[in-house]
Amino acid sequence: MNAVSRLVAVALVLMMNAASAQEYFGDARPDAPELAARGPAKVGVRTLVAEHRDQLDVLRVTEQAPNPRTTRKLTLEVWYPAALANGQIEHTVYTDVLGSGPNDPKRPNTPFQFNGRAVRDAAPAAAAPNVRYPLVIVSHGYPGSRLQMSYLTENLASKGYVVVAIDHPESTRADKAGFASTLLNRRLDDLFVLDTVAAWAKPGSGNFLAGLVDVDRSALVGYSMGGYGALNTVGAGVSAAAVAFVPGGKLAVNQQGNAEYAQQRDGRIKAVVAFAPWGGAHKIWDADGLAGVRTPVLFISGDQDDVAGYKDGVQRLFEGAVNADRYLLTYVGGRHNSAPNPPSPAMWSNADDFQSYSEPVWDSRRINNINQHFVTAFLGIQLKQQPLQAYLELPPLAADGTIKPDPGLWKGFPKRAALGLEWRHLPAR
Repeated sequence: MNAVSRLVAVALVLMMNAASAQEYFGDARPDAPELAARGPAKVGVRTLVAEHRDQLDVLRVTEQAPNPRTTRKLTLEVWYPAALANGQIEHTVYTDVLGSGPNDPKRPNTPFQFNGRAVRDAAPAAAAPNVRYPLVIVSHGYPGSRLQMSYLTENLASKGYVVVAIDHPESTRADKAGFASTLLNRRLDDLFVLDTVAAWAKPGSGNFLAGLVDVDRSALVGYSMGGYGALNTVGAGVSAAAVAFVPGGKLAVNQQGNAEYAQQRDGRIKAVVAFAPWGGAHKIWDADGLAGVRTPVLFISGDQDDVAGYKDGVQRLFEGAVNADRYLLTYVGGRHNSAPNPPSPAMWSNADDFQSYSEPVWDSRRINNINQHFVTAFLGIQLKQQPLQAYLELPPLAADGTIKPDPGLWKGFPKRAALGLEWRHLPAR
């Protein structure tokens, strides 16, 4: 081998090593629970836009203009089972932004990129004959983005779901605006996206999802304000006290006891996953409002959550949703970031950006794998009737925090790995 050939060979080895060293959020650690593994389907991803016309522009409500209108332009990221052409590799690069809204000199909206295991604009894979893919709608925090839980959205798509994540206008890191918009619009955005995907899924619609999605088997996955919106969508009407949080009393459209609100409960939504849902500690719901939830819910939270609250927040919601079959997974010592991707390297130069994704005592990748495992089991049961109930029938922890009678008896967890977690289940009354 001459010198030129050796240099070429070395360069190829270096390129291969660099490629293998790329980090993909959501990959399973060696100690990941069983159901965290990706499914058999290859994954495609596309970016679409849906326009919700003639909506109340709540941030411009005044006495002189009590009903201003606007078009809400929702950017959607869609992950789906894909049919890859020869040579196509599951790799894409997502572009998101840092910061906590525009015009913040301490946290400017700086773009950053990270890798994904999906193929941009790949052809969709047809489901089995007479079978369509269930739909999962994902709603981010305030502020957040449609890309902030890609470890989970890609994972679910590989298991035979169509996953649609929303950029909620006036609630992303790029365009954060008044909180009243987020309080009012999360439920309305969720239902609009459900209807939009239903239209796209109709045979002959011209959309790439035509004939592929079964919207009658849908779930909502929400983080923080996304969790608030998901609960509000499935029947947790807000309290009279909460209505005052939005100008002009406009939040009454989402209020418990409002007949129009009650009529908009959508039976196509069969399950909710609520990560650190906000509102339990903030007078958003009273007992009657929480009792309005009849959809099965998986709550996931840290017991040190200082944003949504835990005992007076997430745990209160879990215990108060008395008419729903519900589960609560708790990360002992965890704060509010039980849902997002790990921090990207771009975030390491700003402590606030880093802390908006990281956990102080938990490894984010470990959290991601545990979330993948439990969400796979929960949605598999609720949307696909898969025989996965044993993964949710777990022995409770003893008072000293250990699992009795033998550590490691949580189904699907490697021996000695189910530590730092608490699990509760309450059936509908």
